[in-house]
Amino acid sequence: MPTRNAGATTRHAADAPLHGRAGGSEPPPLQSQALLAGARVRVIEHGTERYFLRLTRNGKLILSK
Repeated sequence: MPTRNAGATTRHAADAPLHGRAGGSEPPPLQSQALLAGARVRVIEHGTERYFLRLTRNGKLILSK
């Protein structure tokens, strides 16, 4: 999301589309079945933070902290 600073708009790298980043191509997709490996919940560590990837009864994925 752009931020405004004294009338200027700054875009963050995380906001850029994948095809607009260095390298110019989208990384290959990961299948959710491969991430979950048969489990309904997986813990993902990102730096010092822990996130939980959950598969709901309706087949939806939820990522929470």
